[in-house]
Amino acid sequence: MIERWTPHATVATLVEHQGRFLMVEEISGGEAVLNQPAGHVEAGETLLEAACRETLEETGWEVKPTAVLGLYTYTSPTNGVTYHRYCFIADAITAVEGAELDRGIIGPRWMTIEELRASSRLRSPMVLTCVEDYLAGKLFSLDVIVEHP
Repeated sequence: MIERWTPHATVATLVEHQGRFLMVEEISGGEAVLNQPAGHVEAGETLLEAACRETLEETGWEVKPTAVLGLYTYTSPTNGVTYHRYCFIADAITAVEGAELDRGIIGPRWMTIEELRASSRLRSPMVLTCVEDYLAGKLFSLDVIVEHP
C-alpha cells in the first residue's frame, strides 16, 4: 500500500501599518523565531475565518482580510512536513485589550522590512518571501477563493 502524502493546510496574515509589519515572536523547536501570524486551518472553518482567528490568537489583533497575497509551499527540513500556506493581506482593526495568546507565543512585534531582512530568526523562508511579494505589489482579489459549504 502506498502511503498518502498529506500536506498541512495553513494560513498566514500579512498586516502592514506605517511601514511596519505585524509579526509574531514564538517558540519553535526550543528557539525564539519570527513569523507572520499563522497556523493550521481547523475543520469546518473557512480560510478567512482561520486567518482572522490565528491572527487574534497569536497577536491579540483583530484584522480584516482585504486580498490574497499568494499560495506558498515549504517542506521543513526539521520535520519533513510540507506546508501549504494561504497568505492574506489584512488591515489591522483593533488591538484586543487583555487578549490571551496561544501557548508558545512570546508576543506580537511590529517590524520594518530592514529588520526582517537582517533577521536570522525567521521561522521559514516563506516569512520574508511573503513580505517581499507584498512590497512588490503582488495581490489577488478575495474572489479567487471559492469555498463550498
